[in-house]
Amino acid sequence: MPTQTRRDFLRLCGAGAGALALGQGLRAAETPLRPLNFLWLIGDDAGPALGCYGTKEVWSPHLDQLAAEGVRYTHFYTTAPVCSPSRSAFMTGMYQTTIGAHNHRSHRGDGFRLPDGVRVLTEWFRDAGYYTANITTMPEGVAWRGTGKTDWNFEPPAKPFDTNQWSDLKAHQPFFAQINYIEPHRTFKAPKRADPAKVDIPPYYPDHPVTRADMAAYLDSMTALDGKVGEALAQLEKDGLADTTVIIFFGDNGEPHVRGKQFVYEEGLIVPLIIRWPKGLTPPAGFKPGTVDERLLMAIDLAPTMLDLAGAKVPEKMEGRVFLGARAGPPRQYTFGARDRCDETVFRLRTVRDNRYRHIRNFTPDRPFLQKNDYKERQYPVWNLLKELHDQGKLTPAQEVLCAPTMPEEELYDLQEDPHEIRNLAKLPEHEATLKRLRAALEKWIEETNDQGKTLEPPDVAANKGGTGRDAPVKQGKKGKAKNNE
Repeated sequence: MPTQTRRDFLRLCGAGAGALALGQGLRAAETPLRPLNFLWLIGDDAGPALGCYGTKEVWSPHLDQLAAEGVRYTHFYTTAPVCSPSRSAFMTGMYQTTIGAHNHRSHRGDGFRLPDGVRVLTEWFRDAGYYTANITTMPEGVAWRGTGKTDWNFEPPAKPFDTNQWSDLKAHQPFFAQINYIEPHRTFKAPKRADPAKVDIPPYYPDHPVTRADMAAYLDSMTALDGKVGEALAQLEKDGLADTTVIIFFGDNGEPHVRGKQFVYEEGLIVPLIIRWPKGLTPPAGFKPGTVDERLLMAIDLAPTMLDLAGAKVPEKMEGRVFLGARAGPPRQYTFGARDRCDETVFRLRTVRDNRYRHIRNFTPDRPFLQKNDYKERQYPVWNLLKELHDQGKLTPAQEVLCAPTMPEEELYDLQEDPHEIRNLAKLPEHEATLKRLRAALEKWIEETNDQGKTLEPPDVAANKGGTGRDAPVKQGKKGKAKNNE
């Protein structure tokens, strides 16, 4: 730890020569002084629909202020467009396809364990002397609860977290904690504020009252999320923890819309990332408060970065990369993503993007985009609207693509010229060199990471949504369990 940061932290904690023990089980003779607490604030299905990202008809003053005081990242991607494989990845620092956690809600109750040398992030933090928490119970006066969501596609450790109580944090520093919010996950229940007539509708969705009402409801849910984040940040200040806690806000996968969640286009994988460094502590190299960072980053980069900032050794096996501090690696040239079985619906999609282009490889091209999915048919009104307007011949060419009986084997989009990804360039000669380069990068990634999705689940397992049922609870820390949502 830099000498200045060490002095700053000792001053803020009121630590004297004989008071280096900051948390449960820490002794100066055995464990180096840790500079920071870490608090992850995780929105469920939260895309970057915030004022600070340029979205209209959403009210996000707390997250906008957090971005103004910290760093806002514009190209931060999850490795899967649905919660359980994405969470399995960012909580291990590994691609879900590497560790066999790629099918949504798989391995519930079958004893499947992580490969040797791979562990949940909280276990590494605990070994480094950190107290760990997945907060469900907030202090008196805070009306909402955290969901406690984990949703991992493997047998969890017996005690993945030490507590689910906010009240335990102050007495157990340093800590690594997270709050999982229900927003903006469907069904949307936030008070109505966004004007449906003023929301932006992407060209691949029909500009229809159903679409506008649905988009407005999503933005209202993001507004509600911002309010809850504001209450958590205020509580951190009240408890005297703000000056020693790094705040990390992000989403677990892309936005809950037809072409977002469960698909590997931009809106299925891109999520917000905002990090605020404590005002009284010297930030690490590469972190400049009040700025915007446009580097390509992946959610699996969080685990090694947090461990490195905590002064802990980063496990050699982790596939994520450190992106802050003296040991940060070079900027990523590519990000990768994967979608496999979701619910009862089987696809195998793989994607790679660089600073300008996204390439998608569809290993199941014989299936329609709107392949039967009970969850989306129940929860996504635009999913059914597309089918109805298709039958009536009322869709534009960009919208008709979603209703085609099959999908292209390869897709290529110029995100600079076509940010909505509606002009597939894969078969145009002038883009052949770009396609070959990205195709080679994707094939190399599939081989080097030993992509477990090469073998599809048996049909009976897929039809049963992965085995023992999609609502099987996942163990939490002490004081109860939390039911997973879709």
